[in-house]
Amino acid sequence: MKTKTPLKQLKLAVPAQKTPITSFLTASGTFHDGDLLLNQKGLRLISEEKESRPSDGKELEFDFTLDDLETIKVIGKGSGGVVQLVRHKWVGRLFALKVIQMNIQEDIRKQIVQELKINQASQCPHVVVCYHSFYHNGVISLVLEYMDRGSLADVIKQVKTILEPYLAVVCKQVLQGLVYLHNERHVIHRDIKPSNLLVNHKGEVKITDFGVSAMLASSMGQRDTFVGTYNYMSPERISGSTYDYSSDIWSLGMVVLECAIGRFPYIQSEDQQSWPSFYELLAAIVDSPPPSAPPDQFSPEFCSFVSSCIQKDPRDRLTSLELLSHPFIKKFEDKDLDLGILVGSLEPPVNFPR
Repeated sequence: MKTKTPLKQLKLAVPAQKTPITSFLTASGTFHDGDLLLNQKGLRLISEEKESRPSDGKELEFDFTLDDLETIKVIGKGSGGVVQLVRHKWVGRLFALKVIQMNIQEDIRKQIVQELKINQASQCPHVVVCYHSFYHNGVISLVLEYMDRGSLADVIKQVKTILEPYLAVVCKQVLQGLVYLHNERHVIHRDIKPSNLLVNHKGEVKITDFGVSAMLASSMGQRDTFVGTYNYMSPERISGSTYDYSSDIWSLGMVVLECAIGRFPYIQSEDQQSWPSFYELLAAIVDSPPPSAPPDQFSPEFCSFVSSCIQKDPRDRLTSLELLSHPFIKKFEDKDLDLGILVGSLEPPVNFPR
C-alpha cells in the first residue's frame, strides 16, 4: 500500500509593499503597535484584557469573523477602497464592509493606530459605528454600521434642495457629531462633504470616514478627485497654512449652503455644471469673498448660520459647540420635525458615492 505524499502547505501571497512594514507586522501577520493587535480575528487592546471593559453602548450581542459575512453587493468604490453591503450569515444583520488595501508609510502608522482605537471606542450616536476591524493578507477591513439611505449626496440628488426646517435637523446632528470629534476625541475630520454624511430611514444623520480610510488612502499615494475632496476644503488648507477644527466648520457651511440652493456654492448658475477650471476654483476659494446665502430667498437666521461657518479667517468662524446654540438651530428645535419622513420616502441608493 502506497503511502501518501504529504501535501505542501500553501501560503497566501501578501501584496508587495512599497514601504517596509515589518516593524509593526509580526511573523503571524498581526498588525501590532503598543497595546493594539489587529489580525484576521479582529482588533484587540491588550490593556483592556487586564481590566473589565465597560459597555460603551455599541457592543453587538453576538461576535463574528469575516467568514461569517456574505457579500450582497458593492455599494461604493473609491481611491480609499471598496464598500460592500454584507449580511451576517446566521443572524441576518446588515453591515457596510469597507475593504482597504494596505501600503502604509511608516510615518503615519501611529495615526492609523490611534484612529483604529477611536473607531473601537466611539460612543457618539452621530458618528457611524465601526463594530469590528480586521487585518489579513495586506488588507484592513472595517465592519461599519449600514446607513440604508446612503449619503446626503444621494438625498439632494433626489430632492434637489432641502428646506430650512429639515436643514436645521441635519445641521444639529452633524454638529453633535463634530462636537464629539473635536472636543472629546480631538480629531479634525478633514473631509466633511455630502458623501461623508450618511442617513438612514429613521432620519438619523451620521459622520463617516473621519480617520482610518482617509489616512490609508493618503498613505498609498492616492487621492480622491479634486472635485470630491477640494471643493469643500477651507482656504487655509488649500493655501497650505496651518489649520484646526475650524476647517471642518467651513466645510459644513459649504455643504449646508449647497443643500439649500441646490448647487455647489461656487457654481454661479444652475445651468453651469461645474467650475470652469480646477485652478480657478482654488483661486476663488482662497482669494474671492466667500459665498453666502441669498437674503431674499432665506431667513435671516439661516443666512447668519452660513455666514458663521463660511468665513475666510478661521478665527471668525464659530465652533461646533457655539453653532449648536445658534438661532437657526434653536428656531426649529421645538417643531418636532421628523427627517425620517423626508428620507424614508426616497429610493435607496444603488451605489454610495465615495
